[in-house]
Amino acid sequence: MKPVIDRRALLRASVAIGVSLGIPSARACEFFSTHLRITHPWTRASAEDARSAVICMKFDEVTQADRLIGVETPVAAAAEMAGLGVGPALDFAIPAGQETLLSEEGTHVRLLDLKFPLEVGREYPLTLVFAGGGVIQTRLSVDYARFS
Repeated sequence: MKPVIDRRALLRASVAIGVSLGIPSARACEFFSTHLRITHPWTRASAEDARSAVICMKFDEVTQADRLIGVETPVAAAAEMAGLGVGPALDFAIPAGQETLLSEEGTHVRLLDLKFPLEVGREYPLTLVFAGGGVIQTRLSVDYARFS
């Protein structure tokens, strides 16, 4: 006779052991380089005729200063920096020891020449290139469109 395994009880026990050992859990929207954490890269859903989209995300747990120098995704032909006081060149400073944001209201990455509309609830591959941290594969989440 085969032993019966209660999968739910096994999962609960595994989680309890992980918590008791202090093992940090990574969330699906967190990505790591050797010296920083990238949290929740996202954009808003786009209209059918949209040519660009704004990308937002947070950088924290920065143990060594770095620079975001490249962004690639199959949903757009190119990317540039946008916002107050920045030029279009992708060269965004991420200082050590503090939280840095790319936000709709401030400095952000703008995707150019969208290849198709970005749909709510979808995720798309997003490659971030850092001067010191190398290439990090992330996922770009699409949130609700902004209401005007």
